[in-house]
Amino acid sequence: MSLTTNLTAAEHERILAKAAHFSPPPYIMPDGRRDLVGLSREELAAEVEAFGEKPFRAKQLWHWIYHQGVREFPAMSNIAKPLQEKLAERFVIGRPEVATDQLSKDETRKFLFRFRDHEAVETVYIPDRQEDRGAVCLSSQVGCTLSCRFCHTGTQRLARNLSAAEIVGQFMAARDAYGEWPSPKGETPRLLSTIVLMGMGEPLYNYENVAKAMKIIMDGEGIALSRRRITLSTSGVVPMMDRAGAELGVNLAISLHAVRDDLRDELVPLNRKYPIKDLIASCHRYPGASNARRITFEYIMLKGLNDSEADARELVRLIAGLPAKVNLIPFNPWPGSSYEPSTPEALKKFAAIVMKAGYASPIRTPRGQDILAACGQLKSALEQEAAE
Repeated sequence: MSLTTNLTAAEHERILAKAAHFSPPPYIMPDGRRDLVGLSREELAAEVEAFGEKPFRAKQLWHWIYHQGVREFPAMSNIAKPLQEKLAERFVIGRPEVATDQLSKDETRKFLFRFRDHEAVETVYIPDRQEDRGAVCLSSQVGCTLSCRFCHTGTQRLARNLSAAEIVGQFMAARDAYGEWPSPKGETPRLLSTIVLMGMGEPLYNYENVAKAMKIIMDGEGIALSRRRITLSTSGVVPMMDRAGAELGVNLAISLHAVRDDLRDELVPLNRKYPIKDLIASCHRYPGASNARRITFEYIMLKGLNDSEADARELVRLIAGLPAKVNLIPFNPWPGSSYEPSTPEALKKFAAIVMKAGYASPIRTPRGQDILAACGQLKSALEQEAAE
């Protein structure tokens, strides 16, 4: 698929310019050392070459950083101590700081990760109750620029994009917390088995860093997470959906939330630029979509706005012909929001119509409510505390 399938040169430049305006700071330590986390294979090889070492050293470092999860050079047992010391003089193996770590009574766990410039994001681990594993919900930006009316993160300013190191670092720090790197006996648990890019921010407005991070995570000689276990959620940056499909091929989730343009314009203002018709057309173009790899439509249920039986029937009409499932999400109220959650009866009727049409339509069970695990809430609370 061509990169320009639905992306003019002017639009591409506009998106890149917007991303550049919110670029993350370069990750050079105050003492001049470079963080190796977040470097591509080619970049790591270039650092090794500039250091005067042979190319195989880059492969060793890659293995230790991403497969073994080591954080200190002395732990690299097949590298001689003199070289370990030289590496430590020039480089670091970074992680975000765990500013807050909260565990819900349902075992959902939310981290607030703080970076070196003191910006912070939320990352949530959501265990699967039926299987001994779960999903890590990663953030891609500090704040968000989309201002979706029902989303608490949307009330926060967009501070900047996250770097590839900061995106990968969230997953690596979560692995640290669960001890999920290979043990000396070779027994590796698989609690953190999937990734969903559904945290703070719009991933496709930080595409370059998101793509770089996912390629690192999918690398077979490192973290080695299959593209089938990664889901990218977008509010509908239509031109970049084509590019993500061509270059990454991960699972796709669409934050739909309305079946009429007038309502979606209000709930998801991005719809004014990329209306529902264009969004659905892009879904039909998405490569790899099949009955085995369905596109997920996220649909937050708002009382009296988008939860009627007529809305359900229109949703079925919109997604006809797509390999799809629909996640129905009860609205989780937050201070200052004017919306209310749909009634249980409305939820059940809506789900029944979608399911009768042949689409799975699970009603998502709220998770981590006792620790305010909805996106953006902990970060907002810290911002408020800082302002007081």
